Amino acid sequence: MIDLYYWQTPNGRKASIMLEELELPYKLLPINIGRGDQFKPEFLAVSPNNRIPAIVDHAPADGGAPISVFESGAILVYLADKMGQLTPRDVRGRNEVTQWLMWQMGGVGPMFGQVNHFAVYAKEKIPYAIERYVNEAKRLIGVLNTRLADREYVAGAYSIADIASYPWIVSARERLINEAAAYPHVVRWLDAIAARPAVVRAYALPSEPQPATLDDEARKHLFGTPSKP
Repeated sequence: MIDLYYWQTPNGRKASIMLEELELPYKLLPINIGRGDQFKPEFLAVSPNNRIPAIVDHAPADGGAPISVFESGAILVYLADKMGQLTPRDVRGRNEVTQWLMWQMGGVGPMFGQVNHFAVYAKEKIPYAIERYVNEAKRLIGVLNTRLADREYVAGAYSIADIASYPWIVSARERLINEAAAYPHVVRWLDAIAARPAVVRAYALPSEPQPATLDDEARKHLFGTPSKP
């Protein structure tokens, strides 16, 4: 059994998709990041960076004590290695997947997150910031579109590279991919992944509706709480 500390963010959905794809039994442990659950000691013991998702594997491959993993990319790698699935075993194939996983972690996630913050949640709408991050997000979508022009998935076969990027790209579909003709390969890729049974199950997990606006408490927990020394 695996404990999944989860909230319905793109990073949270990466972990739930992965667990569903691998058909691993897991226990869903909601962490309401708008109400400060991520700062509770019991969660910090698993995820010291106070971010979701995180997992605890109670049956690790070495047969030893439970293993906790934080950071969504690390979770994907850990589970892929545990089950020997969704990442190639050969050096060249694994290299391809790893590069595109890091592309998502270092580019898509941070840039799309900034678009969301400045365009949706920031009280002061700063045109320079919005333009800066929207342009970079669209550049990244263009990179993905070119990559998918001659292959079905990001690294050839469906892998953790696709699982990492899908929740972020699909979350911005209406805002950033409003002209489908500009990104036909991305649209085809999104539709193919959305139809996967594991993805359908992951997106059907029980969750609270995302608020259209954030109250002061949520803003404090999401944007204003400094790390403690």
